[in-house]
Amino acid sequence: MWGPEGLDEVEAELLGPPEELKGRDVLELGAGAAQCSRWLAGQGARPVALDISHRQLQHALRIGGSFPLVCADAGALPFADGSFDLVCSAYGALPFVADPRLVLREAHRVLRPGGRLVFSVTHPIRWAFPDEPGPEGLSVSGSYFDRTPYVEQDEEGRAVYVEHHRTLGDRVRDVVASGFRLVDLVEPEWPAWNSSEWGGWSPLRGNLIPGTAIFVCEKD
Repeated sequence: MWGPEGLDEVEAELLGPPEELKGRDVLELGAGAAQCSRWLAGQGARPVALDISHRQLQHALRIGGSFPLVCADAGALPFADGSFDLVCSAYGALPFVADPRLVLREAHRVLRPGGRLVFSVTHPIRWAFPDEPGPEGLSVSGSYFDRTPYVEQDEEGRAVYVEHHRTLGDRVRDVVASGFRLVDLVEPEWPAWNSSEWGGWSPLRGNLIPGTAIFVCEKD
């Protein structure tokens, strides 16, 4: 799945036709419990699941899979140049770093010529609206251009969760400045079959404003 709308890779083929994934080296950034890598392995690809959170990778280990799990920073990848055919990330890594170009440049470095990077993030327009699934989430409450990070703190004032806002233009410029060619920008529409609510996601909001932005990039 590329996002809460329910667009899956079988339908979207953003990494390429499923039959062409067999034997390809794929790096998943911000893999969490490695759901995407598990699917890729099922298609015959050779995935590597990377996350900075040891606890997330423990979940991946418990679920199982015959692919490597790597605990590392997406902005300093422990791989040689040209190690992968594909790099992917579904809501992983990129929203949580202050300078996403560090991650994008590393992805560019480890990709082989002609390789593809596909990543999804919260659609930037969502930052202007409250994170509510009902009608209260339909009125603009802040500036789309306010790039102040969203921060959650513990009782001692330490940041325990940070998510950085970039405008759509920022994301495009980051991709291009990191050496990629932007092939496609996908904004999935909310499908009629999806009746679920999760956090600020719902059919009500999804039918009116985009929730996910997926960037399809290639290394020439």
